[in-house]
Amino acid sequence: MAVGRRRPEAEQGHGSGISIGGNNIAPLQNVVGQNISNVHQSASVEGATVDVETVRDLLASFRTEVDQNRAGLPNAQVLRAMADSIETSLAAPDAQAVGALRGAVQALPALVAQTVVQQGGEALAHAIAGWLG
Repeated sequence: MAVGRRRPEAEQGHGSGISIGGNNIAPLQNVVGQNISNVHQSASVEGATVDVETVRDLLASFRTEVDQNRAGLPNAQVLRAMADSIETSLAAPDAQAVGALRGAVQALPALVAQTVVQQGGEALAHAIAGWLG
């Protein structure tokens, strides 16, 4: 009769069936059967170099979005006025203009939240923040 230790087998639990390797500490979310149609993707410009031309291009795109969706935007006039203010501030690189741009960076995401121009408005705010950075 052989005497020895038996190595216990690793117990297999009822997991998600997903293995990503390494230490799997983070919780997993099951979205089966749930409506995830309102998912938006955005990119951050932190760490990237943003020039004034990039900001101007995003501003022009945002302005076009606002104009195309004017009928469905409850605050279209405010967004259009903010776009005009941003354009004016980009042309005048003084302390007052920088303050106005910082104010736009703070206000714009809240003004575009839950609207069809959310992505464009957030992208513009991130670009301005990166340019001012």
